[in-house]
Amino acid sequence: MALASPLATPKLNPEASVGSAGDVLRRSAAPADSTDGRPDKSDFPLALGAPKSTRIRLGPKDRFVFWMLVAVLHALSLLPDFILYELGIACGLIFHRFDHRHRKIGIRNLEIAFPEMSAAERERILRASYINLGRTGAEYVRLGGFFYRRLARRITYNRLDVWNELTPRYPGKGALILTAHFGGFELLPAGHALHGFQIGLVHHTQRFLAGDDLVSFIRERAGVQIIRKHTAAREMLRSLKRGEIIGIPLDQNAKRSEAIWVPFFGELAATPSGFDRLAMMAGAPVVPVFIVRQPDGISHVIEIFEEIPQQRTGDRNADALVNTARYQKAIEEMVRKYPEQWLWTHRRYRTRPVRGTPSLYD
Repeated sequence: MALASPLATPKLNPEASVGSAGDVLRRSAAPADSTDGRPDKSDFPLALGAPKSTRIRLGPKDRFVFWMLVAVLHALSLLPDFILYELGIACGLIFHRFDHRHRKIGIRNLEIAFPEMSAAERERILRASYINLGRTGAEYVRLGGFFYRRLARRITYNRLDVWNELTPRYPGKGALILTAHFGGFELLPAGHALHGFQIGLVHHTQRFLAGDDLVSFIRERAGVQIIRKHTAAREMLRSLKRGEIIGIPLDQNAKRSEAIWVPFFGELAATPSGFDRLAMMAGAPVVPVFIVRQPDGISHVIEIFEEIPQQRTGDRNADALVNTARYQKAIEEMVRKYPEQWLWTHRRYRTRPVRGTPSLYD
């Protein structure tokens, strides 16, 4: 996503940019009065009111398609869980069986990430990732249909008190949530919002206007604040300076004009440079947050980690390289812990550091 003009990639060793401090995802001991599980509104210092709508205006044809999609979601949401989730799993398995193009991409990504694994183990992880995506689709039906607020009962927190620790450290500032397409990722912003804790999310307007309006409708109904990509940088900066929180997944390929190259599973990956620029301009902390699907397949825990230290030496390019490498390392650590819950079928290494370099996916 384009948050700001690109940074030039400095001539540093990105393998060394993470530093030797070990893992990036950290947790200190929880204070005695910390609150986990299902929080009360008073447990979260960044709660806001209803989001401002940014939905686009549709013509008659697109509006008809939109309401047809809404009707289908509501009809499907009447299915009981034992049918809806099994239907989602079945769809995931069907895609795994017949989606040859994306299966090939997923296997290649797994070869890069886990070269020590057997081919059978990589195939098992990829199959489980498709099943997780199918379950996520079932949850999207729940979110877009009747009784969507009941999903809040299935979403709990681990270390919610991290936000309380940040408040005195960054008075009047918001926070950037570093996350990924991981677990039941669509429920991460919605889960916050359904508990009364509004979060902003950058949204790229889709060509399929009825589908775009459906996504906006579902997210805003849950309480998520949509930030349109064409105004994203300016609006996110204002939001952070108002003390709000913005969630950004930082696990997908960036265009060359927006990219900074840092290691991800040992391979240089084009990563949006604007994320760290935004954190620097706003003076906001970067907090890793991931939603982890639990063994029962339908409940989730939002895992909140301590903020990632940001290097600020005055050399903006060098600092961005170090910090962005830390952000990617945090995502990598989470994916290594739960590889079945990440979206492996995205061409993460599509943009190569040197023009003309052969593609990793041929």
